[in-house]
Amino acid sequence: KQPGALKRKLQSPHGNPAVKRQRKPSLSTFRKGATEADRREKGNLPQKPVPRKQLTDNRNESQKSKPFIKTSSLFKNNPDIPEIHRKAVQQVQENVFSTDSFSQLDLHPHLVSGREAAQLKTCFFGVQKQTIPVLLQGRDALVRSQTGSGKTLAYGIPLVQSLQGMESKIQRSDGPYALILVPTRELALQSFDTMQKLLKPFTWIVPGVLMGGEKRKSEKARLRKGINILISTPGRLVDHIKSTECIHFRRTQWLIIDEADRILDLGFEKDVTVILNTLNTHRETRQNVLLSATLTEGVTRLADISLNDPVSISIADEIQKVLNPASQKDREASSSSNCTEQENFAVPEKLKQYFVMVPSKLRLVTLAAFILGKCKFEKHHKMIIFFSSCEQVEFYYDLLVKVLAGGPELEQPGRSSPSSVSLQFLRLHGDMEQEERTEVFQEFLKSKTGVLLCTDVAARGLDLPQVTWIVQCNAPASPAEYIHRIGRTARIGCHGNSLLVLAPSEAGYVSLLASHKINVSEMKMEKVLTSLMKDDRFKLHRPGRKKSCGTNPQEVRERATVLQTKFENHVHSSEGTVRWAKKALQSFLCAYTTYPRNLKHIFHIKSLHLGHVAKSFGLRDAPQNLTALPAAGSKKKTKPRPNRSDLLKKTHGKRRLAEILRSEYSSGMDTKVRRKKKR
Repeated sequence: KQPGALKRKLQSPHGNPAVKRQRKPSLSTFRKGATEADRREKGNLPQKPVPRKQLTDNRNESQKSKPFIKTSSLFKNNPDIPEIHRKAVQQVQENVFSTDSFSQLDLHPHLVSGREAAQLKTCFFGVQKQTIPVLLQGRDALVRSQTGSGKTLAYGIPLVQSLQGMESKIQRSDGPYALILVPTRELALQSFDTMQKLLKPFTWIVPGVLMGGEKRKSEKARLRKGINILISTPGRLVDHIKSTECIHFRRTQWLIIDEADRILDLGFEKDVTVILNTLNTHRETRQNVLLSATLTEGVTRLADISLNDPVSISIADEIQKVLNPASQKDREASSSSNCTEQENFAVPEKLKQYFVMVPSKLRLVTLAAFILGKCKFEKHHKMIIFFSSCEQVEFYYDLLVKVLAGGPELEQPGRSSPSSVSLQFLRLHGDMEQEERTEVFQEFLKSKTGVLLCTDVAARGLDLPQVTWIVQCNAPASPAEYIHRIGRTARIGCHGNSLLVLAPSEAGYVSLLASHKINVSEMKMEKVLTSLMKDDRFKLHRPGRKKSCGTNPQEVRERATVLQTKFENHVHSSEGTVRWAKKALQSFLCAYTTYPRNLKHIFHIKSLHLGHVAKSFGLRDAPQNLTALPAAGSKKKTKPRPNRSDLLKKTHGKRRLAEILRSEYSSGMDTKVRRKKKR
C-alpha cells in the first residue's frame, strides 16, 4: 500500500499528471556556466544565437531611450557656400583725434571745465578742429564726417559760446535762439543730454526737447515757459507750428540740421521745407549748419536751399589730399563732370569688419551660437543686432528670451558654471510706445553687457558706449546704411567689431562693399557653431557614449540640431506663437522685395527657398496660407471686371441685363435686383 499511497500523493487533486520537482542548482553548475561564458568571450566557443523576438525587443527599448527630434536635417540639401576671392582694398581713414587742444581756442573757461566735467577728453577731434573755428566766425557750414567722430560737440561748443557771450543776457521768455533738428526720438534725447552737460555753468540758458510720443499738453506748457535751445524731430515741430500759438522764432539765430541724410530718408523733406519757410517769415538772417556722415543728392539739394555761402568740411577729403594729391585732383575733376560717381566712405580705424555665409536653414542656430559665444562665454561684451522690420524684432526677442535666456541651469541657484550666466535681451523699434522706448534706451545706455535687438531706428547718431559687436542679420539696402549701422561701435577711437550675415545667393554684396572702399573679412560658420560645445543644455544625451575631447564636427551638428528643435518646440507650443512666426516671416519677405533696383541681382525674392527661410523662424514647414506679397513699387490690384456671362447669371435673365445696360442712370455693374424693404 505504501507505493500506491505515494503515487496518489504525487498526482494533482484534479487527476492531472504529477508536477515534476525541480532540482536546485548546485555550486558545480554555477562554476560550469562561468567557465563556458569565459571561453565564449575568449573566442574558444561559438556564441549562442539570440532569439529573434529578443532582438526586436532590445531594438525597441534602445529607440525609446533615444530622444526623438522633430526636425528635418539642418545640414542636408543646403546650397554650396561659394569661395569669395576679394581684392584687398585700402579703406578711407579719418584722423579722429588731433594734437591741438581746446585751451588754444578763445572759449569761456567755464565752458571748458564743463566739457571736462562731462567726461570728455581734452584734445580735439578732427572734425571739431575744423568745424569749431568756422562756426565761431559766424559762417554757415556743411560738415561731413564719419559716425562717432564728435559732430555733436562740433556744433554744441560754438553754439553755447555764442549764446553765453551775448551783450543782453538771455531770458527764458525770449523763446528759441537756436533750433536743432534730429531724425529720431532717441537722438533727440541724446542731443538734449549733451546740451544739458554743456549748459551746466550757464543756468540762464534753457534747453528743451520736442518729440513724438510725448503729451502735447506738457510740451505746450514748456513752450509757454520758454525754451532757448529747442531740440526737436521735424514732424513734431511742424505739428506745434500748426497748432501751438505761443511758439515763435523771432529771435532764432541758429539752425542746425543733424543727420541730414537720415532726415530726408525718413521722408521729412516736406516738413523741413515748412520749418524753413516759417523761420524765414520770422527772421531771415541766421547761421545754418548741416551735418551728415554721407553726402547724398538730397543733402546737396537741402544745402542749396538752407545754407548761405557755406564752408564745406570733410575730414576724409583732407586726408586724401595729403596721401595722394594727384588722385584727389582727378577725383575732383571727374566728380565735377559726372555726379553719379560712387562714393567712398570713411570707416573707423579700430573697427574690424566680418561677414559670414550662412544657408537660410542654419541662420537661426548660427545667430544663437554667436550670441552665446560672445555675450555668455566671454566677458564684457555688448551687442546690437539689426533686423529689417519691427515684427522680426518682436518675434526674435521673445524667441531668444524664452530659449537662450531660460533653461534649467539658470533656475538652479548657486551654480557657478559658465552656462549659468544670464543673458539680458532688450528690444527697440518704431512701433513701441515712447515711454517704453526711452526706458529701453536708458537701460541699454547704462548697462555694461546685454543684447539689443532693433531696427534702423538705432542706426543713426546714437552714442551707445561700450558696444563691442554690431550684427546685421538682414543686409542694409545701401552701403551708406551699412556705414551708419557699424558706426554704433568703435566710437571716438575705441575698438569695435561688426558681423554681416549673408546667404550664399547674396555673396555679391561683398564685392559691392569693396567697390566703396569697405574691406570685410570672412568668418566661417563652422567656427561660430563651435560655441555650442560650451553649453551642455544642447548636448544630445546617449547612454554609453564617451565624452568627446575637443570640437567634434558631428557633435557640433548634433547640438545645433538640438538647439533648432528647442526653437521649433517653442514656436509650435501654441497657435499664437506659430501665427507670430508667420507674421515675422511675411514681414521679412516683404522687406526683401523692397531692395532697390541696382541690388536686385543680389537680393531677389526668387532666390529664396521658402521652406529653408521658414526654418530660420522656427517653423517646421513652409507656410501655405501666407497672403500674396506685392512686388516692390507695385500698386494694389483692382478687382477683375466681371464677364458678360457672369452678369447674365446674376441678373436673372437677358431682359434685366438689357435694362441695366441701356439705362442712363446705371453704371452697367448693378447686377443685384433691388428689393423693397419691409416696414
